[in-house]
Amino acid sequence: MPQLSPTETAMIETIDQAAMLAQVERWAATNSGSANLAGLANVASELSDAFARLPGEVRLVDPAPVETVDAAGKVNVVEHGRHLVLSVRPDAPLRMLFTGHMDTVFGIDHPFQALHWIDDATLGGPGVADMKGGIAVMLAALGAVEASGDCEGFGYDVLINSDEEVGSPSSAALIAELARGKLAALTYEPSALPDGTLAGARGGSGNFSLTISGKSAHAGRNPDDGRNAIVAAADLALRLKALHRAGLSVNPARIDGGGPNNVVPDAAILRVNFRPATPADETAADAALSRIIAEVAERHDVTIARHGGFGRPPKPINASAQRLFDLVRDCGADLGLDIGWKATGGVCDGNNIAACGVPVVDTMGVRGGAIHSRDEFMIVASLAERAALSALTIRRIIAKGHL
Repeated sequence: MPQLSPTETAMIETIDQAAMLAQVERWAATNSGSANLAGLANVASELSDAFARLPGEVRLVDPAPVETVDAAGKVNVVEHGRHLVLSVRPDAPLRMLFTGHMDTVFGIDHPFQALHWIDDATLGGPGVADMKGGIAVMLAALGAVEASGDCEGFGYDVLINSDEEVGSPSSAALIAELARGKLAALTYEPSALPDGTLAGARGGSGNFSLTISGKSAHAGRNPDDGRNAIVAAADLALRLKALHRAGLSVNPARIDGGGPNNVVPDAAILRVNFRPATPADETAADAALSRIIAEVAERHDVTIARHGGFGRPPKPINASAQRLFDLVRDCGADLGLDIGWKATGGVCDGNNIAACGVPVVDTMGVRGGAIHSRDEFMIVASLAERAALSALTIRRIIAKGHL
């Protein structure tokens, strides 16, 4: 049988699922694709108003500059939306971090824009699970904890960034700054499975653009005077793909470049993604990438510029992370929920938080599924369910003063 104290029961009873659902419907009605700066600004304004109900200061932080390489090899600065930060009792001895993201994968011209009811218990729509539903869960949980009292020694930061779906390039430094000194963190990605299973260990991710500069020549008159950048890019792709093994996925994804058939191409760009399972796999991949770049540059007499990096470090489950998972599991049991977890190849801001040495459970959001597709859905009953799980977890961390 559930084992809740009267204070915990009263706290959970303050959670209003109907109000949470109304928030999700309102927030998800605005397109906030990662590149839709106007939509992101509108959602950020709404979220600022919503989170102002909590004590502390809400502010919108400008994104850090981010460079990208276009198809012509030119390095450009990419704009991102501002990030919402709420700081509550910054001098409290026990502090936590709560994170979410306001952006979605659905651009302003994507056909998936409208909400629809799949059945009486299931709402479909862009971002309802990933993760406007999760933001509603976070806000309701923190509101319930604040209403339960005895929070003087508990402080926290909330971060809702605008670029998680593109790897958090303009918020990574902000995540690291806010993670500093925190006892634990909760992130509100949707559950790994619709049954509520949490994501446990995660691999990392690195994205690179490798710009190859060769030398053009006439393909008939003097081809040997040229240095074929496309051939070098293909060789580079094959050598990198040969690194693929258990513990390291390597995906050469695209080659840009080339031109007329009668010209030796002098420029190409290879895009490649690495998915290391552990920090050691990441270190090995980074060294192998540098070695192969040098080998291909020498073999084809070209120059190769490396752009990008490992933006999402691997997230293993260490002892402190296990204690946090165990606490969430036990809180779930006392709520009548069977909480399990599984390793996943996906990445999120939980990777970045864990890399700062802070234990994190990063799938505290709603139950749902089919994310990143036009079939995305949210199970409505999970709004109150998951808010209760978060609130109880936070309340018990406050009571213990440690993990």
